[in-house]
Amino acid sequence: MKSSQRSHPVGDIRAAIRAAGLRSTMSRVAVLSYLQSVTTPLSHAEIFYALEGQGVDRATVYRNLVDLTEAGLLVRTDVGDHVWRFELRRAGQTERQTEHPHFMCTDCGGVECLPEIQVRIKPTAAIPRSVRAQQVEMHFKGLCDRCA
Repeated sequence: MKSSQRSHPVGDIRAAIRAAGLRSTMSRVAVLSYLQSVTTPLSHAEIFYALEGQGVDRATVYRNLVDLTEAGLLVRTDVGDHVWRFELRRAGQTERQTEHPHFMCTDCGGVECLPEIQVRIKPTAAIPRSVRAQQVEMHFKGLCDRCA
């Protein structure tokens, strides 16, 4: 997992949580603060292990991830391995705009966000409606640079 240099004051995090209609609890602040410090989508387990020393239990982390996602602060994605991963919803982006491709290493299981790309699909009757309506997610798999 990559760490970013972003630093968000606790007051800003608390305000964002309250603006989303949630109570600003210590565990929600911890979850959101941690996700603001990384640049890759993380699983519930990865987030729990990172916060374990802060006295937050596994069930509380999961409930907070669900609450923060439903409130629109996080995005939940599955990159094809049946594990939900969570990442920040970027400011000003709608649900549709936060969809971006991910790369998953088939050896170490690491997941990276890829820059947004555009794929042009020629509409034909043989293509499912959801693809024609651009309601699809793109995920790439292979060996990462560390494992290659």
